[in-house]
Amino acid sequence: MSVRQSSRKPANAREQIDRAAYELFSQYGVRAVGVDTLAARAGVAKRTLYKYYPSKNELVLAFLRRREELWTRSWLQGGIERAAVTPAQKLLAIFDVFDEWFRRPDFEACSFIKVLLEHAESGHPLRKASQRHIDTIRLFIRGLAVEAQVPDREEFAKQWQILMMGSIVAAYAGDLDAARRTKAVGALLLARNGIDARPGTRK
Repeated sequence: MSVRQSSRKPANAREQIDRAAYELFSQYGVRAVGVDTLAARAGVAKRTLYKYYPSKNELVLAFLRRREELWTRSWLQGGIERAAVTPAQKLLAIFDVFDEWFRRPDFEACSFIKVLLEHAESGHPLRKASQRHIDTIRLFIRGLAVEAQVPDREEFAKQWQILMMGSIVAAYAGDLDAARRTKAVGALLLARNGIDARPGTRK
C-alpha cells in the first residue's frame, strides 16, 4: 500500500478535513501548516473545521493516529510481511521497503520524527503522542527479534530503530542509497547476535 492515502472521493466534511490534514502535515510538518491552509485544502469553512476539531492539537493527534494506521501498520508492516518469510529476513526487508519509499518523488520522511522535533517541550501532548507512535514501531521490531531468537531483544530493538530512523533522516538529506547502506549495517548487527538472515535459513 502506498504511504499516501487512497484517491477515493471523501464521503463527508470530516473525511475531507482528515485527508487534507494527512496530506499537508505529512509533507510540510505541523507548525508550517495553518488552519486557514487546512480549511482551504479541505474545501470547508474554518467554522466547520473547528466543529470537528476544536483545536489544531486535536487535529494533529487524529493525524498521528491515522499515520500509524496507514504508514506503520498497512504500509510498513504489510510491506514487510509480503517481502520476506523469516523474522530475520523481515527485519532486513524493512530497508528494502524503505529503499523504494526513499526513491519516490513524494517521499516525505517520518511524520512522527517531524512532530517530535517540532515540539521540544517534554510534556507537550503532541511530543508525547509522537513518542508513543515511535514506541509502537519499536515494539513491532522487538516482536520480530523475539521470533528470530535474538538474545537481548530490548537492546536490539532500540539499536534497530536507530538504524531505521537514521536512514530516514539521511534519505531526507539527499542520500537516496541510505536504505541500502543501512541494510548492510543491519546484516552485521544480526550476525553479531548470531542470526543468519540468508535465504534458506530458518530464523
